[in-house]
Amino acid sequence: MAAQKEVGSKFSLRKLFVYVFLVLGSLLSLFPFYYMFVFATRINREINQVPPPFTPGTDLVANFQKVLDSIDFFGAMWNSLVVSSAVTFGTLFLCSLAGYTFAKLNFKGKNIFFIAILVTMMVPPQLGLIPQYYIITTLGWLNDYRAIIVPGLINAFGIFWMRQYIKEGVPFELIESARIDGCSHFRTYWNIVVPMILPAFATLGIIVFMQVWNDFLWPLVVLRDPAMHTLQVALRSLNDARQIDYGMIMSGTFWATVPLIIVFLMFNRLFIDSLSAGAVKS
Repeated sequence: MAAQKEVGSKFSLRKLFVYVFLVLGSLLSLFPFYYMFVFATRINREINQVPPPFTPGTDLVANFQKVLDSIDFFGAMWNSLVVSSAVTFGTLFLCSLAGYTFAKLNFKGKNIFFIAILVTMMVPPQLGLIPQYYIITTLGWLNDYRAIIVPGLINAFGIFWMRQYIKEGVPFELIESARIDGCSHFRTYWNIVVPMILPAFATLGIIVFMQVWNDFLWPLVVLRDPAMHTLQVALRSLNDARQIDYGMIMSGTFWATVPLIIVFLMFNRLFIDSLSAGAVKS
């Protein structure tokens, strides 16, 4: 009995330590977002105080009104939503097709092609800025959303992620059964593979959507018309004033982050299922 009590107390202490660690980690992760919200509710005079404020103020609406007066915030948000959604859905479709091909089909040079795709992940995207810009101008896509959407459809990490998930999560026996029943490769992918990899779709979709939503450099280079600016490019113009209004900038940044939180909350269950499935398989 004494030994059981000792084991139970050790287990309870270990469990308590894990929960305390997780709570502290969550608070530390949420603190930057909370502090951004605090700045979004304050004016410059209050922000520059020593020590700085740690509680929300009363100027959230006033600061956001300044944002609306300075830029077409909702127009830029719509542009970002269109571009991010198009890139996300296109990437999910193409990367899952490529992942299915590398995971379940046999063809000559498969491993070489897959390694070549992985090697591209080591190349900084800034190195391809000039040749990519030259291609876009040659195609006549400058100041066109195709300049952002089309290059973003191919994602080396997405191919790797889908290949690994399909290889471990889709039994080869199902693929063979579908072939015996006369299914084509695409029908096998669409009817058998896709319903089984929804968690992988959610995980990759969240990552790609956030990446495209937060992208600044490439949209700044190819989009010249202010009416076509994405949200991150439009927010840059808030810094053009001679006197920087930190409350206004933080207000615009705060509301630009809200859609990302909504997307994550919508698909977080599938996101967790995907990571949990990978942990169990490993």
